[in-house]
Amino acid sequence: MNTQYNKPKGFGEILDHTFRISKSHFSKFFLILLIILGPIYLLQAIADFISGTNFFREVGEGGAWYEQITSSFDGTAEADYAEFTPTSLIADLIFLFVGFISIFIAPVGGAAILIGVDRLRKKEDFTVGSALKQAFSRYWPILGSSLLFGVIVFGMIIGPIFITGFVSVFGSFANPFFGILMGILLFIGFAVGIGYFLTRWSFFFASVVLEKDSPGLSRSWRLTRNRGWACMGIYFVFILIITSVSFAIELSFGLLLGNSVLLMIIGDIVSLFTTIILSVGFAVMYFDLKIRNDADDLEEMMDEYTTVQ
Repeated sequence: MNTQYNKPKGFGEILDHTFRISKSHFSKFFLILLIILGPIYLLQAIADFISGTNFFREVGEGGAWYEQITSSFDGTAEADYAEFTPTSLIADLIFLFVGFISIFIAPVGGAAILIGVDRLRKKEDFTVGSALKQAFSRYWPILGSSLLFGVIVFGMIIGPIFITGFVSVFGSFANPFFGILMGILLFIGFAVGIGYFLTRWSFFFASVVLEKDSPGLSRSWRLTRNRGWACMGIYFVFILIITSVSFAIELSFGLLLGNSVLLMIIGDIVSLFTTIILSVGFAVMYFDLKIRNDADDLEEMMDEYTTVQ
């Protein structure tokens, strides 16, 4: 067993371990995601191109270059393609197809990376093919549990949105300032609460893939005992890093390329990089929780044994 995984880690150690694993085994993880998501990204690029978007550089109306670039993102550049054509219909159907199929295929890439990190933890070598094969062997439990989690996420979001909107609108009739303030406070409160509960349940995915425990929600809840806020904070840091990197790269290329097909391809490549970081980080967090939880269970068993004696 790899000693790097055998002790509980602090906030910084989890981040450091994540980046070291991502760097050391980047080629395998990248190829895994490229096999799973590459065809989807390719179809999206084809659909965007046949809809009339320029491949290398898309510009809109305006005098200065920056006005032309900006207008290519705000929809003015699409005015020329507003009429219905068979080509636009084909492009729309492709977009719908890839959006639908990605729901069913994308989790396999995350599962394969998780399996790869597990092999590294056990000091076992792995190949892209073996990781994907093991991930597909758990396809139906992964899909069923992921869809269930998606329904839970939707239910937890739609209710607070309705409540926040209702309180804000009707509160504004009595006092506009009070209505806005209540809406902001409710939004923050619901966001934190939803984030906490989703964090506690989020490790269902690892339980389904590695422990064959479906749907894995109760297992995830036990694993995150006393670590819910810490895990939520780590998730927030990962999302902040990924968002910052993606925004910086896409903004830089967007100033040169506009809303072109090439920019979309660059954005897709960047998303593969960030997905690797997030997937590896998730795996590192899961194994850290497992070490902590197993140690707590062992301590409880020892205490019970001592009491009996």
